[in-house]
Amino acid sequence: MENTICPSTKDLLSIESMKSFVLPHYDLQFANVTMVKFKDTDKQRAVYRVDFKNKSYCLKKVYYDESNLLYVYSAMEWLYRNNLNVPKLLPTKSNNRYIKYMGMLFILTPWVNGLKCDFDNKYHMELSSKDLAKLHKSSQNFVPISGSCTRIGCDDYHISVDKHLEQILISAKQAKHHNDRFSKIFLKNLNINLELAKLSSKISSSINCSELSKSLCHGDFVNKNILIADSNVWIIDFDKCKMDYSAHDISYFLRRLLKRENTNWDTDLALKIIDDYMKVNPLTPSDLKYILAYIAFPQKYWKISRDYYKNIKRCNKNAFISLLERGLDRTDSQLKFIKEMMILLEKDYEVNFN
Repeated sequence: MENTICPSTKDLLSIESMKSFVLPHYDLQFANVTMVKFKDTDKQRAVYRVDFKNKSYCLKKVYYDESNLLYVYSAMEWLYRNNLNVPKLLPTKSNNRYIKYMGMLFILTPWVNGLKCDFDNKYHMELSSKDLAKLHKSSQNFVPISGSCTRIGCDDYHISVDKHLEQILISAKQAKHHNDRFSKIFLKNLNINLELAKLSSKISSSINCSELSKSLCHGDFVNKNILIADSNVWIIDFDKCKMDYSAHDISYFLRRLLKRENTNWDTDLALKIIDDYMKVNPLTPSDLKYILAYIAFPQKYWKISRDYYKNIKRCNKNAFISLLERGLDRTDSQLKFIKEMMILLEKDYEVNFN
């Protein structure tokens, strides 16, 4: 950490600077402060734990501007008022919800104590599925406060899939041209990944976009942002939230869960999560098609190959090979999963893929 932070950034975001210039606005200048996370990327972030008088807080430097921060604040406040467990932005002494210091924005929330959601714990999966459904159901009419930016997704997923499918075909041509080690691995696995991509395209082509459910979506609903405390779910880190198709949140969660070695495209697990979600918030046939199309597409295979050939003259080839190889042994399971899910969704959920 010490070697990755340039001196100016280190000074501005040091614990001493937080105590001198940010925390006094909350009367917390004498608190014990620990830096929990620092990311010095284009989206620079810093997270601190602040302890004072038997209370703990989370101080966070966000990477976006005030209009985006107002949107995120609006979303969290809306969900808080609809009885979801989300951190509440605490007011400063002057009743503001954030601090501006040296062109940077900081927010303070209570520290949430809980276990990170365990993808191998079935009870955690049930709680998480139902809470995501509650989030979506309570936010279908969400309106951000005045001064917020506009954050709307709802892109046509079929168009996106076909663009990515075309990119895989372009990468295949480049692989045949270069014929290096990465390319040979890529080509060896081309047919099965093309089959997945074409299945994704077929499924997404039958989606009726007017049938897709819309709501506020978290945007990064994965286990690191889901905390379990005494059978209660806390959802944190709303930096990527926006109005979108609810199925996008569900799909992102399911793909992250199912591609793991321990869960390895488990059909029963996927159906259990969908059923638990639907006990709280219904899904349309097009919602279910979106979910299946999303998790069918070979995202990693497409993205790594695209980035490799785009940067082939200056990239670390061994690192790309390692990334590509990781998980390829489960592609057969993914394809079998998609085909089984199509049959089950047609039979038990009245989803027509034609």
